[in-house]
Amino acid sequence: MTALARTHGWLPSIAAMSTDLAGDGTDDHTPIDDPDAAVLYEVAGGVATITLNRPDYRNALSVEIVNGVGDHFEAALADPGVRAILFTHVGNTFCAGADLRAAQPGVPQPTLRHNFVEILEQIMTCDKPVVGRLAGHVTAGGVGLAAAMDISIAADDAIIGFTEVRIGVAPAVISVVCLPKLRRADASELFLEGERVPAPRAAEAGLINRAVPREQLDDEVAATLRRLVRGGPNALANTKQLVTKVPQMPRSEAWEWTAELSQRLFQGEEAAEGIAAFRERRDASWVPPES
Repeated sequence: MTALARTHGWLPSIAAMSTDLAGDGTDDHTPIDDPDAAVLYEVAGGVATITLNRPDYRNALSVEIVNGVGDHFEAALADPGVRAILFTHVGNTFCAGADLRAAQPGVPQPTLRHNFVEILEQIMTCDKPVVGRLAGHVTAGGVGLAAAMDISIAADDAIIGFTEVRIGVAPAVISVVCLPKLRRADASELFLEGERVPAPRAAEAGLINRAVPREQLDDEVAATLRRLVRGGPNALANTKQLVTKVPQMPRSEAWEWTAELSQRLFQGEEAAEGIAAFRERRDASWVPPES
């Protein structure tokens, strides 16, 4: 077992992402069904890890990638043991956006089972926190995927950009995800110039949460997941709703809706357990072991 896997427990897949780390396969976690699959999936310590695994094609949004992400994301949402979901990748690119090979005539394509827009919507509205680990470059539709996540953390040497205008199209669909996170000035500059910018610039603009030195990335992601799984499942679900719903409400409606929500949560069993755990200086019953 690698030092990283021993330290972080639920992040066995991250060790496999880094070429300078080699595991011995003894981690105690749900195994990957097929190591050659376009998207890998494993669960450990309350965290489901979804890994984009087509590095030769820069993890572009092929039918295989979209189907794999959709299948595994649905599995993570349906699993009551999964408390948070982590997206990561193999190779030096997190996701390069649309699969331009698919547009070539005569290239056979498998049947599409999932819709990329629906996946983005699920990420933003589902009950479970979703984290992105961006250890490589992110462009076009991949930026939309990263921006849809609740928390995206990038290596500071990763490059992020809306490159659509350079091939004669526009970042149309992903603008629905990205524009609410950007000032108009930043959106105009990033969309129109089509330049790829360093991850710290993307964090400054609000597209991702933060950029950290590459050697600190895995520790930062692990610490974020440790904090997330300590939150009550129902509390996390309702807090995600706050982030998306309240900004769109008239203030008078927001006051009423949030007061009702607060009362309902305080009267719930989860709050009773959480308050009892706080008073007794112990972990709440929902906190996974060793987190």
